[in-house]
Amino acid sequence: MIGFLLRAAIVALGLWVASRIVPGIGFNSTETLVLAAILLGIANAIVRPVLIVLTLPITILTLGLFLLVVNGLMIELVAHLLDGFVVSGFGAAILASLVVTIVSWVVSWSVGPSGFEVMVVRR
Repeated sequence: MIGFLLRAAIVALGLWVASRIVPGIGFNSTETLVLAAILLGIANAIVRPVLIVLTLPITILTLGLFLLVVNGLMIELVAHLLDGFVVSGFGAAILASLVVTIVSWVVSWSVGPSGFEVMVVRR
């Protein structure tokens, strides 16, 4: 559970950076941002695997680039489910998913592979 909350915090940071960089991405409050990150984590755990399997031929043909579209769809889904989280269009959702991915990668890289385990075990 702590690992999920830590990842949700990293995604929240990525969504916050995306709201500052990508035009058309916004949220009403910090609570909305945290809820969007948690919903995005749940959507990525439940809906995204189904979409990946269904779109596997297109993903193979595009050498994996179609996964950006799937990630954008996840952000669009969260925007439709949560009132205070605004995504103005599909292009903004794809750019936001790219920003969230980059921020998550940078944070994970800076913490290191065993850093999450150390942070979770040492409470």
